[in-house]
Amino acid sequence: MLHVSAPPPAGEQGFAADPARQPLWDGNDNLARAAGGQRVRAVGDVFTTTLTTGATRENHVVAFEEGRRIAWEPAEPGREPPGQLWVWELEPVDPARTRVVHTCDWTRLDDETRLPRARATTAERLQASLARLAAAVERA
Repeated sequence: MLHVSAPPPAGEQGFAADPARQPLWDGNDNLARAAGGQRVRAVGDVFTTTLTTGATRENHVVAFEEGRRIAWEPAEPGREPPGQLWVWELEPVDPARTRVVHTCDWTRLDDETRLPRARATTAERLQASLARLAAAVERA
């Protein structure tokens, strides 16, 4: 999904790289909370979130470029990620606007029990996340 918003990229990347803020703009209504102090700084970082179901996910950062891109693969605690990938890409359009692309790729997901939830991640839900992120940054 693509969204062009008014805030500069530093504002949105700061939100995207701070897991404690993610439940504020999760358009899937899947995230209940994430502890503070987990800001992503590099590939290989792992941050933990709690889902609305009460389940915990360890999110393994597989791509990170400050102010430009963050991607992670969620997994159950202590397990390898089963193949779902969340990506946020940010590109300055001009000094006042940022192009934001949000992707959820579950084409490599090999855990049959997670496929129904992955399939529920529709374009509308990704767009809702983009809109909520933009609104949160504009309020900050």
